[in-house]
Amino acid sequence: MQENQSKTAPKVSIIIPTFKTAGMIKACMDSVFAQTYTDFEAVVINDGSPDTPELEKVLQPYMDRIFYIKQENKRCAGARNNGIRQCHGEYVAFLDSDDTWLPEHLSTQMKQFADEPALDLVYSDGILLLDSDQRKFMDKNPSDGEATFEALIVERCQIPISTVVARKQALMKAGLFDETLPRCDDYDMWVRTAFAGAKIGYNRAVGARFFVGRPGSLSHSKARMIEGYWNILEKFKRTLPLKDADRVVVEKRAAQIRARYLLEEGKCKLEERQFDQARALISEANDYLRKPSLSAAVFGLKVAPGATAKVLSYWTRMRNETPA
Repeated sequence: MQENQSKTAPKVSIIIPTFKTAGMIKACMDSVFAQTYTDFEAVVINDGSPDTPELEKVLQPYMDRIFYIKQENKRCAGARNNGIRQCHGEYVAFLDSDDTWLPEHLSTQMKQFADEPALDLVYSDGILLLDSDQRKFMDKNPSDGEATFEALIVERCQIPISTVVARKQALMKAGLFDETLPRCDDYDMWVRTAFAGAKIGYNRAVGARFFVGRPGSLSHSKARMIEGYWNILEKFKRTLPLKDADRVVVEKRAAQIRARYLLEEGKCKLEERQFDQARALISEANDYLRKPSLSAAVFGLKVAPGATAKVLSYWTRMRNETPA
């Protein structure tokens, strides 16, 4: 571990977990040290990465300017928690090692804290990079109105982690990231932070670029993400001391997301040509969704499964390729 040698504590600690991103982290680090706001420390957490020799070679020119931590693999949540516990800043900024910041990002976020001292967490817009396609995060995932607990539950406000700057104490109060979650741990963190009383603000400045990879099947990836979201909502029902009104919101949203998850699982079974399972899953999803198109799909999968699967696959592909 190599620590930044500053004699005074920085205002902001930038938490950068890395796992198998040796080929991308140079751009990330260059964007950090190009920030116009300079009162920060950069904390890089090597999360048991198998490419450590290559990673450390890339990081070598930055070593005298970063706080470098090596640990056994604990996934992103564990890496972020370790960085938060060991960092020195009053504020914590998050940046994934395959993402980059625009030069004014930290300056913009810290100005919002200065202008609105009651805030505990601030986020902003960014650019999604998917193959040759680029679009703003908030065009696809808008933030509308105040970013409250309810707004986060129903995703009226959605928070991209690589734009977040938060007061360290607000994150500690909420209990940090849940290291047991296989995915969506950042969503879980922001909801619990809001539930613990943190005031969340945002702006529409484009502060970051997010790399969006395409590992494996899009359908399977989407199903797993929705499953993670649903599991977290179920967790909230079990573990948060919800008031009656909040419980109604969480339970209604959990039912909606469960239906979406069943539908995506049904699409996965279609890809695998497991038509009976696909029909059962889509039918169960439609018990909640009540869509005529899904009713037709269920009927089609019963009487002509092969032909129906081809039509549904084409329709799904066209929807995925149409810009939001």
